Amino acid sequence: MTSTMRWLAALLCATTAALPALAQPSPADLYGALFEQVQTERIFADGKTFVDAAPRRPAAEIMADFARERPQGKAALRAFVLARFTVPGVNDHQAADLRDHVRSLWPLLTRQPVAARPGSSALAMPAPFVVPGGRFREIYYWDSYFTMLGLVADGQEPLVESMLADFTSVIESHGHIPNGMRTYYLSRSQPPFFALMLDLSKATDPKLAARRLAALRREHDFWMKGAACLDVSGACARVVRMPDGSLLNRYWDDRDTPRDESFAEDVATARSAAGPAAITYRHLRASAESGWDFSARWLANPASLATIRTTDIVPVDLNSLLFAMEQRIAERCRVAGDRPCATRFAGLAARRKAAMDRYLWVPGEGRYADWDRIARKPTPILSAATLYPLFVGAASPEQGRAVADTTRRRLLAHGGLRTTPLTTGQQWDAPNGWAPLQWVAIDGLARYGAGDLARDIARRWMETVATAYAETGKMLEKYDVEERKPGGGGEYPLQDGFGWTNGVSSALLERYPGLLGGSFTAPSSP
Repeated sequence: MTSTMRWLAALLCATTAALPALAQPSPADLYGALFEQVQTERIFADGKTFVDAAPRRPAAEIMADFARERPQGKAALRAFVLARFTVPGVNDHQAADLRDHVRSLWPLLTRQPVAARPGSSALAMPAPFVVPGGRFREIYYWDSYFTMLGLVADGQEPLVESMLADFTSVIESHGHIPNGMRTYYLSRSQPPFFALMLDLSKATDPKLAARRLAALRREHDFWMKGAACLDVSGACARVVRMPDGSLLNRYWDDRDTPRDESFAEDVATARSAAGPAAITYRHLRASAESGWDFSARWLANPASLATIRTTDIVPVDLNSLLFAMEQRIAERCRVAGDRPCATRFAGLAARRKAAMDRYLWVPGEGRYADWDRIARKPTPILSAATLYPLFVGAASPEQGRAVADTTRRRLLAHGGLRTTPLTTGQQWDAPNGWAPLQWVAIDGLARYGAGDLARDIARRWMETVATAYAETGKMLEKYDVEERKPGGGGEYPLQDGFGWTNGVSSALLERYPGLLGGSFTAPSSP
């Protein structure tokens, strides 16, 4: 036998010996048409990704599902695969680890004190603080309340106290808490949660309490200073005189120019608007103060941002938070022994509640609504802001039951609470849901005896967060609660991090132990 023949014989023997290994089928053998469709349609960028995936069920069952469902299009096929396989680098994060992941994020989102620097837009911050994440690299006002909820739940109380020190210092320096801690945010604030933040503090030092009370009263002055300049139009700055003479508030901005951080976008919107550019700029800025930038709440035509009219609206969320502020100032003044202050602010809270009941409650529809001060009637837009009076305890038991029913029928989605029922392309409308509004709803509904609905919203929301976390390994700014996926819309790409999602997640998992169960592989049915 020649050497060549001996070599061929050896190769044949080796090949024959390897044949039994073919009894271990490859993914192409197991999944046939499914495999070919996934790979040829490039459902995953790297062809190795799917072939390394681990099935969650027997291959025969998966293929029976595939034959029955026949998913069409890349999105449907991807959803089919992710529901049945653990795909490396895609959905191999365990939802059971979500709480630990959030705890690991707090140090990454914590920033050290900031000193004022000439030419920098950053405002001085005397103590450490937590930022939302992504493009939001400074501390923001209303975000921070929901972040603090999670910090408390995760045993990070010192950070809560240091953030309160920052906010107190900012009020002392600037007279209010700006939208965010940048010079270009100083002309506006955000939903006033400082009073509720103080409820989270465990500090007992009387001197600190006095300093915080002074800051809280100064913030109230900021929101009410327009009362001194009310004219025949019935509005000045952030104050609106209602038809019966009572005072409520609106969102505003002290400037009427394009926002520094969204200059090109604002100029483009103003060019499309019918009125003077300065008026459009003010409406856009006021919407940014609301935190809901942007939403059908502020639009004359929900399909067009150019019809924005935020300063024409008396919002239910803002007035609910100011009611809570006035109540807490009254109580803090009472504790401090300042009876005139306590009496004054208790009276302000009572008068505000009466005005809210008269103008912001729509009994025939079982909802609180924003008030259109030009049309002199409630707006037709239902939004999650309807739950704010429950959140702050301003609703009657009957109003609470009615809002709970409306919420269940019109705002509850498969993956949590809708922001509004309208799909407009704006990020504060359907199909998006946002962590702060979930908390407001859950806490408010629980306060008014709708505990089952509150827990159901919490479950749906956390399953949405967990689904996205399982697929991306990230905590996101907003979510699509219709399809349980990352949210969309807005002026900038979806941000991860994310302060208020982290905070609300930890707070909900602390409030409802076992909400996600021991493991999480797929969304439960609605």
